[in-house]
Amino acid sequence: MTLPCTLWFLDKGKRKGKRRDKVLFLDARPYFKQVTRAIREFTPEQMEFLANIVRLYRGEKPEFDADSKKMLKERFAKLAYANVAGLCKVATLDEIEAQGWSLNPGRYVGVGERAGDGFDFAERLEELNEELETLSDEAVQLQEKIADSVRTVLR
Repeated sequence: MTLPCTLWFLDKGKRKGKRRDKVLFLDARPYFKQVTRAIREFTPEQMEFLANIVRLYRGEKPEFDADSKKMLKERFAKLAYANVAGLCKVATLDEIEAQGWSLNPGRYVGVGERAGDGFDFAERLEELNEELETLSDEAVQLQEKIADSVRTVLR
């Protein structure tokens, strides 16, 4: 089980700007290095990548001291902020109100593209169904053997 962590960055400077009634939601769950089964860390490159998303959103120049340029260019080809499914989205206060004022990033960011699983779902489902039928038949045979054994003991 993973425990979510939410970071809130408050920006008093946006009160009068074009970002006034907007909130940037960023879902960083896919970006970490697994240290142990229970411990995950962000590498300097990942931290810089996430910080650069905020910089792009604010209209600032990204930084590349930790070599995050490739990661950033893969998602923001023109190095300009854009909503990316599964990663980041700018929501308006009206959208947040429509979600019952929930600040859970997943409600806004959504789900990004996933790599293919490498198998045909219909084919795999058919295999599993055949295995279930075989196991069910074996269960019936075992129940009959048990019933015969109980009858033998009770005679």
